[in-house]
Amino acid sequence: MAPTDKSFIRKPVSKSGIAVGKNAGHKTHKRYIVPKPSQRKGALTKRVKFVRDLVREVCGFAPYERRVIELLRVGKDKRARKLAKRRLGTMVRAKRKVEEMNSVLMAQRRAAATH
Repeated sequence: MAPTDKSFIRKPVSKSGIAVGKNAGHKTHKRYIVPKPSQRKGALTKRVKFVRDLVREVCGFAPYERRVIELLRVGKDKRARKLAKRRLGTMVRAKRKVEEMNSVLMAQRRAAATH
C-alpha cells in the first residue's frame, strides 16, 4: 500500500552530461509544445451552447428522445440505452444521449417541484 502523501515520488533530476553515474545522460531541456487548434475541436463555446438551447426550445425533442424520456420515467434504463444505441449507432453516443435525457427529466422534476 502506497503512503497517502506524495513524498515517495522522486523529483526529476537534471542530467549531468556524463555517461555513467546517478544522473547519467545527455543534458536536455523540457519542450513546451503549443496546443494545436485541432485539439479544441468539439469544445463547447457560448455561441454554440446558445444556438443549441434555442433550437431545442423551438423544435423540442425528436420522437426517439421522447420515447427514451418515457422509458427513463418508468425506470427502464437499460431499455432506454438499447433504444438510443439502435438510433444513434454506438454505445458511447447512446450513453451520452441517455445521460442528457436523464438531466432533462431531472430538470423537469425540479421545475415541477418549485411550482
